[in-house]
Formats: sequence, C-alpha cells, structure tokens
Amino acid sequence: MTTARRHLVWDWNGTLLDDLDLVVRATNTAFASAGGPAVSAEEHRQRFRRPIADYYAEMLGRVIDDAAFGELDRIFHQAYRAGLTSCALAADAADAIAAWPGSQSLLSMWFHDELVPTVHTYGLTPHFARVDGLRDTVGGGHKAGWLEKHLAELGLAGHDVVLIGDSLDDADAAASVGARCVLYTGGLSDPTVLRASGHPTADTLTQAVTLAHTLP
Repeated sequence: MTTARRHLVWDWNGTLLDDLDLVVRATNTAFASAGGPAVSAEEHRQRFRRPIADYYAEMLGRVIDDAAFGELDRIFHQAYRAGLTSCALAADAADAIAAWPGSQSLLSMWFHDELVPTVHTYGLTPHFARVDGLRDTVGGGHKAGWLEKHLAELGLAGHDVVLIGDSLDDADAAASVGARCVLYTGGLSDPTVLRASGHPTADTLTQAVTLAHTLP
C-alpha cells in the first residue's frame, strides 16, 4: 500500500504512552493543592483543553493567572514524574510504529530534556528521525507553533505529513501547517468529541496508521 504522505509525526502523551491514569492522578494532586475538586478520568477526558490554564480555571472556579498556573503546573509535573515508571506504551504502539513505511518522528508537549531520555528508555529512539519536546519552563500551550518548528528542522512541508494524536489541539496543529491528522480515541480526550470533530478517528494505533495510509 502506498501513501500520499511520506512522513508520520507521533504524539506522545495519551497516544504512544498510555498515561491517562497518571495524568488524572497528577491533575488531582494539583487541584487539591488549590482546594479544588477531584476529577474522574471520564470528566477529565470530557473537559480537558488547551491552553490548560483555561481548563484549570473552569475546574477551580476562578481566574488562573500566570503565577498561579506556573505553581499548578509545577505541582502537576512533580506528581507526574513520581509515577512515570508505572506507565506502559499503548498496547499496539510497537506494531503501529512498525506498520508505517515512511519516515517517522515524535513531537510532544512534555519537556524536551525529560522526553528524550524517556523515549529512549522505551526503546523507541531508533524509529524516529527526530524527537522534540517542549523547550519552555512552563507547559500548557498549543502545539501548532512547535509543530511548525519540528517540520522545519526535518525539512518537511505540511503536505508531506500526517500526525497521529489524541486531542483536538493535535488536529488544529496539523491543519495550521497543511498536514492531516488521525485522532486516536484511546488517549486523553473524550472519544465522542473527537469523532464529532470531522477528523478521521481510530480506536487503536494500528487502525490509525491504516487510516493515515489513505489520506490524500
């Protein structure tokens, strides 16, 4: 089978890495530090969005300024790091990566200096032409600008690329550079919302790769 798009960009959190439970636990640690409510995995998937400060403001019932978000983000990541060794790759991640015939790379909104050794720990580094994470000290923003930089470093145009991710922000980032996106319903976002977006969706990563083959 041939594909019109020769390069695949993978998302990490909630896509290749099955970390929903850890993300929810770390989010609840951050909320508890601010006197906020506990959130279930289902509610988190339904309500999470970027910029993350807007999600936090909704859940905590107050405006979250830069200083407050910076502290919540620090607490979240501290709790996330503490539980990271409990996370496995998505069940079919290895098969999905092996199924793509072209070049591949990985772009995450997790901190670059932590992402690179973590991806290596899971044995995936040799599969990727490039691995990029967030090069800011505080997270929570949109992916579009980082995808543009990622593709520029690879020397690729958007029309050569398909992205597989688990959020509408992934789809928006792909659209911003003229790429296509397949949304994976097994990650951090509500599947109903993803399916209603009009973007191709898949319930497994191998299905996502099969769909990515067909995108013009």
